[in-house]
Amino acid sequence: MSLYYFVAIIGFICVLGFLNEKLTKLTYEISLMLFSVIIGIFLLAGTVILKGTSAAEILNHIQILDIEGFLMEGVLCFMLFAGSCHMKLSDFKVHAKQITVLAFACTFLGACFYGGLFYGAGLLLGLDLSLPVCLMFGSIVAPTDPIAATSILSKFNLPKNISFLIEGESLFNDGVGVALFVCFSGIATATSSGGFARIILKEIFGAVLVGVTVTLLCFLMFRFSKSRTLGIFISLFAVSLSYCICEGFGFSGAIASVICGILFSTLRSRFSEYEPPEKTQAFDSFWETLDVLLNSILYVMLGLSFVRILQMEQVVILSLIAIAANLIARAGSLTVSSLFMGKLPDGYDRFNFIRLLTWGGLRGGLSVALAISTRSMLPEQTYYIILGCTYAIVFFTTIIQGLTMKPVYNRINRSLSKTK
Repeated sequence: MSLYYFVAIIGFICVLGFLNEKLTKLTYEISLMLFSVIIGIFLLAGTVILKGTSAAEILNHIQILDIEGFLMEGVLCFMLFAGSCHMKLSDFKVHAKQITVLAFACTFLGACFYGGLFYGAGLLLGLDLSLPVCLMFGSIVAPTDPIAATSILSKFNLPKNISFLIEGESLFNDGVGVALFVCFSGIATATSSGGFARIILKEIFGAVLVGVTVTLLCFLMFRFSKSRTLGIFISLFAVSLSYCICEGFGFSGAIASVICGILFSTLRSRFSEYEPPEKTQAFDSFWETLDVLLNSILYVMLGLSFVRILQMEQVVILSLIAIAANLIARAGSLTVSSLFMGKLPDGYDRFNFIRLLTWGGLRGGLSVALAISTRSMLPEQTYYIILGCTYAIVFFTTIIQGLTMKPVYNRINRSLSKTK
């Protein structure tokens, strides 16, 4: 991202954040995306009117903001570390079974269900979409987004255990989604992907090994350093080194970043009596501020890029189909997965658990980045369908589901109270 883009986006963040604080008072991240979408539409309309040309011609010359580069080659590791550095390894032991089922089985089933539904819709509409392409699309939108989960859902005061399941699923299922994406994209483009099992082993276990090794070595310096700034630098070095090593060896850098964050949190709590208060406060303040900043930039980029959905043919009907298929696939995958999760936490029955996690399954920048990465694999028309539908799902889950999450949760709470 050049300095000019950075200045413009920071300007958007400041102005929109101020207006939201004083006027609309929406959830911060939701307000950034919503207002950025509105601004993007007005800018496009203004350009069309001033230049006297069509929106399609303007869109063909607009360089899409490099969300894939921003995330995959930039700041994803820091966003994931910031989202996971408050979680403890001991908490995962309690919910290991549920998180494993959600991250693996639910993501796989969601991708397959969505791919099948969208393939059927494509046949009805006469679209030239093969089943492998639709399954690849399913793998793009099946994983819930860790950034959306940690930044938006945390504000609704969900029960501790349910909130932990949602965050834990979203932090780990991206590796499964990437493995599925590699397999299905390999089939769709008639290239060898190496097999799902091998990719999972490589993506997951390689990432865990790198994350644990680098974190343990770096934490030795962190543990015996009294400097609050040096401690922050060490954490930055640990997560960025883990991510770079994984990217070099073909492991999941995202999962390594999550492991790094969880281990830092666990080890810091174990040695908390030896950590000076000012070092603790500086560490927590830095990562909280960085998390908010990077999330804000991402949501503005997503909002301003939303106008690219207009390049998709049959934009309205395909957007509605994409959103409906996403909800159906999410509910279906949760229904099957919940059968293997045992007793659900916080007194939830299976029906209300499925309702909550279906509506709380937000999607974000990771899905858009994967969709953008298909540009070189697919025909232009197919690429714009996948990109446009992905934007429609991200917008709907972030804005509509995000805004209505609290009343949905309150309704579920009332339903649970009546059954007790």
